[in-house]
This record gives sequence, structure tokens and C-alpha cells, in this order.
Amino acid sequence: MWRSVFRLSRLCTRTPICSHLRVPFLSHPGNHQPSGHLSVIRGFSGQKTRSDKMVVVGVPNPIVWFRTRIYFFLIRAYFDRDFSIEEFTEGAKQAFTFVSRMLSQCKFDALENLVASEILKDLQEKCSVLSDNYRYALAAKSDEIMYTFPGDVAIYYDDNGRKFVRILMRFWYLTCANISEEELEGTKVFQVVMGNPDVKDTKRMLTANYEFRREFTQGVKPDWIITRIEYSKLLQ
Repeated sequence: MWRSVFRLSRLCTRTPICSHLRVPFLSHPGNHQPSGHLSVIRGFSGQKTRSDKMVVVGVPNPIVWFRTRIYFFLIRAYFDRDFSIEEFTEGAKQAFTFVSRMLSQCKFDALENLVASEILKDLQEKCSVLSDNYRYALAAKSDEIMYTFPGDVAIYYDDNGRKFVRILMRFWYLTCANISEEELEGTKVFQVVMGNPDVKDTKRMLTANYEFRREFTQGVKPDWIITRIEYSKLLQ
């Protein structure tokens, strides 16, 4: 069933991806601000009833952005006329939430044919020695993914003339895993309020890189497979 998740360019719903995502009542304690490609804008409306929102704005490197768009054009022109980066991104997010949950639960059998066998064994060894808090932090829920964008795209041929496309997706997501700032130095802490302003949950923003690869040789099934998984500060 989950194998179909990786037929990203065909099965995912066409949903436009905005350059920002809105999360109700998300405040950032202290003077911290997310680093890298993210910035935080806080808005207020009304005097008696205050509605706070945080807008996460992605600002990727313009050179990388331009290069990836060229590759997307080449994929559509020479490999798959139906390819859509919007559909692929939505499918990649579905795959990320499922695979990350299976990793956190150490259910590696469920990842066969979804994650390349050459990295699955390495992931199993790394996850087996993680603390419960670290394993819990691996899992990302779909509504807690704050920002997603393609960090790199490559088109290449092997010695036998087989054609491949490789897309590296970067994810920023929130977790309520109980991990101190000293353990994950450099991560950002947020206080999230949903509904009741007197009840706050402390969440931390983490990053993950998932690399997807598909072979475009004629006669090969149009399935994507994950060939690389990295979590900043979690999986070393």
C-alpha cells in the first residue's frame, strides 16, 4: 500500500504550494529566530481579542532555486511530461511523515522497497542506540511540517546507460520531544498555543534531509525510492 506513496508525480493531488505556511498562535520565546533559510514574522489583529500568527517564510539560495528550476524543466522535457514539483513535494511530505514514524518506532521491515537497502541497515544500527526522546523526535506529523523545499536536483546516467533523477528534499518540522537545548545545540525553541492562551506547549524546530531517486530507463517501473536520510543533531 505504501509503495504507491512514491509514485509521486502521478498519484498525488494537485495542490499549489505557497511560499509560506501559517500556524495558529505560534509564538517564539525570547529573542531567538530560526536560522538558515527561515524567517519569522509575527502579526497581531484587534485590541480586545488578539489573534497571533506566525508566518514561516522560506528564502532559498537564489542560485540553487534557479538551478533546480532548470532541472525541473529538463525532467518535464526529456523524462516525464507530467512531472510537477508541486505534486512531488506533496508526495515527498507524505513519504517523510510515514518513513520518519517507522524509524521512530524501529519498524524497519515496513521500509523495505521504500528506502534503499544499502542505507536501511545503517539506519537500523543508528536508531537502535538512540534514546527514547531522540527516537520520538525523528517522527514528523504532517501538520507540524513548517517548510519544505528541494535542496538539490541531479540528472545522471550510469555506465550501462540507465537514466536517473535524484531530488534532495529539506524539511523543517516541529517536535514536542523532551530534549534539552544543551543536547541539541543550535535548534530553535517555540511555545505553541492552540485555543487556550494559558496553555502552552514547548516545541523545537528540527531539520531533516531526504533524498529521492527514480530510474527513468524505458521499461522500468516509475517508482521513487529514498536513498539518503539525514537528521540534524539526531542521526550522526
